[in-house]
Amino acid sequence: MLQLYAVPQFPEGVIFQQDGALPHYGNIVREFLDTIFPQRWIGRGAVMAWLPRSPDITPLDFYLWGYWKQHVYSERINDINHLKQRITDVIHSVTPDVLTRVWEELDYRLDVCRATNGAHIEMR
Repeated sequence: MLQLYAVPQFPEGVIFQQDGALPHYGNIVREFLDTIFPQRWIGRGAVMAWLPRSPDITPLDFYLWGYWKQHVYSERINDINHLKQRITDVIHSVTPDVLTRVWEELDYRLDVCRATNGAHIEMR
């Protein structure tokens, strides 16, 4: 999916943030990221390591995955083609206003991290 769908849509020079899922940490994945995003990917095993990873300051975790899941499954999925279409439709429904709200929420969460000197906190 990353190679065939996502990467071709990324603008030049993008920095890619990798999640910590074990299937995404394999040598083949890291070699691919090193090739496509040389010195420009964040994650375990990357030049730009970001550990420990916190879902509280990762926009995909604290907002977008939930948004997509809620909207994709807002109706019964009939088959794999229907699922693919729902995912595509929901991705296209993310407006600049939605991304602005995500950015504002990230800014707030980073302020909380700075104010607490990175202490363990629970965001709601």
